[in-house]
Amino acid sequence: MFELFKRVKTVVSSELHALIDKAEDPIHMIDQYMRDMNKEIVEAEKATAKIMGEEKLLGRKVDDTKKLIETRQTQAVEALKSNREDLAKRALEDKNNLTKELQQLEDLHTNALQQVVELKEKLKVMKNEFREMELKRNSLKARAEAARVKTSINRSLSNSNTASAKKGFERMEEKVLREEAEAETSEDLQIMNKSLDQELKELAGKSEVDLELERLKEQLQEEEKKSS
Repeated sequence: MFELFKRVKTVVSSELHALIDKAEDPIHMIDQYMRDMNKEIVEAEKATAKIMGEEKLLGRKVDDTKKLIETRQTQAVEALKSNREDLAKRALEDKNNLTKELQQLEDLHTNALQQVVELKEKLKVMKNEFREMELKRNSLKARAEAARVKTSINRSLSNSNTASAKKGFERMEEKVLREEAEAETSEDLQIMNKSLDQELKELAGKSEVDLELERLKEQLQEEEKKSS
């Protein structure tokens, strides 16, 4: 009954750590082993309950047989008192048969009790081992998940696409910097152009004033000549 459980426990105890390095999905395999172990525990519980039921039934039969033996003894005495020797003899014969049957029932009951004790002890051990394996399963599942994440990250870092994306990013960054530089240069040129225009306008403005000034001078000179 417990052979499969022993085999499963052996695999879980000695080979479960190696599953991480194999091609199988370790988490899937661990869960399958735990399901197998749990199935064995359920079957063991059913077998134990069945033997316990038989033990109780045998116990009742032992008690009933003992009472019936006492009854036959009493009936044999009463038959003799009533001068029914033949009936007393039949009661004693049945008593003897019941005594032999009682011996067999007691042997069966004793054997059943031993089986119940053994099954309960094995069931206790199985459940303890299952809890131990369950803790190992949780630990190994966490390790397996961590290993997968680490592998995924390492693959991403070593992937050529990632390197290409990085180069593309750097290229776009350089392009943005170039565009910013061009914008700054354009702005500087615009400021320079504005300054030139302003200077030219100022120069043109100064020329008009000079011309006006010359005209005023000439006008004054003419007025002086007339007055003289």
